[in-house]
Amino acid sequence: MFGTWTNLVMLGIEAQQVIWLRMMKLAGGGPTAGFEAHRMVTEKVVAAAVASGQIMTGASADVVLRGYRRKVRSNARRLTR
Repeated sequence: MFGTWTNLVMLGIEAQQVIWLRMMKLAGGGPTAGFEAHRMVTEKVVAAAVASGQIMTGASADVVLRGYRRKVRSNARRLTR
């Protein structure tokens, strides 16, 4: 139980960082901003589909949160380069 809450809190913190980094990229404009906007929407649709599939097959909330966190951390690493 404690692990689920920790993952939930960390997901919130890490997501805020990615939101800020993406907003800076979008504010910069140009072709990279367009690519980032497209990537952002595509990733959200895919992540929701994956999470739905996990829930339908009986995965725990912690499993779903860990999947989201993995993707968010990946985005944070990519956007800080």
